[in-house]
Amino acid sequence: MSEKEKPKAVVVGGSIAGVACAHSLITAGWEVVVLEKSSITSTTGSPTGAGLGLDPLAQRLVQSWLGRPHLLHNSTLPLTVDLNQATDSEKKVSWTLARDENLKFRAALWADLHALLYNLLPSNIFFWGHLFLSFCTSHDKKSVKIKAKVLQTDEIIEIAANLLVAADGCLSSIRQHFLPDFKLRYSGYCAWRGVLDFSGKDNSETVTGIRRAYPELGKCLYFDLGSCTHGVLYELQNRRLNWIWYVNQAEPELQRNSVTMKVSSEMVHKMHQEAEKVWVPELVGVMKETKDPFLNFIYDSDPLEQIFWDNVVLVGDAAHPTTPHGLRSTNMSILDAAVLGKCLTKWGAENLQSALREYQSIRLPVVSKQVLHARRMGRIKQGLFLPDREPFDPKTATPEDCQDLQQQNMPFFNDVPMILM
Repeated sequence: MSEKEKPKAVVVGGSIAGVACAHSLITAGWEVVVLEKSSITSTTGSPTGAGLGLDPLAQRLVQSWLGRPHLLHNSTLPLTVDLNQATDSEKKVSWTLARDENLKFRAALWADLHALLYNLLPSNIFFWGHLFLSFCTSHDKKSVKIKAKVLQTDEIIEIAANLLVAADGCLSSIRQHFLPDFKLRYSGYCAWRGVLDFSGKDNSETVTGIRRAYPELGKCLYFDLGSCTHGVLYELQNRRLNWIWYVNQAEPELQRNSVTMKVSSEMVHKMHQEAEKVWVPELVGVMKETKDPFLNFIYDSDPLEQIFWDNVVLVGDAAHPTTPHGLRSTNMSILDAAVLGKCLTKWGAENLQSALREYQSIRLPVVSKQVLHARRMGRIKQGLFLPDREPFDPKTATPEDCQDLQQQNMPFFNDVPMILM
């Protein structure tokens, strides 16, 4: 490679992990191409999607890529309180189990965060509607050829690069190439999710009711715990409420390439009926008014032993599929991207193996513990079996039991890797 020629990376996946990698690698002096199978409108133009919580380090990293800190601040809301409360399904009353007023997260809608990151990248690096097919590494491990199909025309294209970044999600086909026997682990429960847009309806019965029942919306991450179930509620920018309801159930038969299920109006109606038996009426009202709720089946995996091979590296959910209970998925993806970029800067393209080895040594011990902790949190909150404790029951839980519910117990919760200092 000549002095003036930039090293080149192909990122497979245009989700938040992919666009974060694009920012980080461009900052590191790399040429980047992002392959994404969906069309640009279905990725960037979607008003739906789900909410997420950004931790302080992820906020800082996103702001560094955006160059204008106010952009992130203006499209998110603070989450300063982590509140776990019990709900008595018969009496429809709630009481506090654990409260932390020092959370320092911010709440974002997935599509808003994606658009912020995407809009400040050169548009010509994105190959929308391109399905990744295969790759082939050269004998000297210095280059990799990637084949992709243009979905509109069925044309097969080939791209040569120095590095292949797999940001292709929890069902990663690139990971499957190296780990053909790899299988995701079903958690034992699914999640109903929805975002209620209440623009122009501030004075409606539903909105005044939910603000009365949950008076700290706008700064609080609410966790409602019932008997063998729990829910999540928080406010997003632009008059939206994000809610999640986790329901224990057997593993479904899903299409091979998705962990989300399209739901019929009959399924939604049945969900509303079940919600009336469990949650306070104000929360049920929000669920009933939400358009197009969807069903996520919750999977994770046991930690991988490695996340790079030659000049192919895994980031985001491809590297560490996780359950959502520690608000980790997006935060881990952003940190993966940042650390990968710093390792490439430190070692240079000519020492790619050393860069990827350091990336793995920094990230793998952290994400492994965080995935297992998120799994444990989910099982506690769903009242499921754990070998070292009785199933959690919010009605009889001791103060010590309730401390286990808090986000701040996440391993490496406030950790900043030395390479980012």
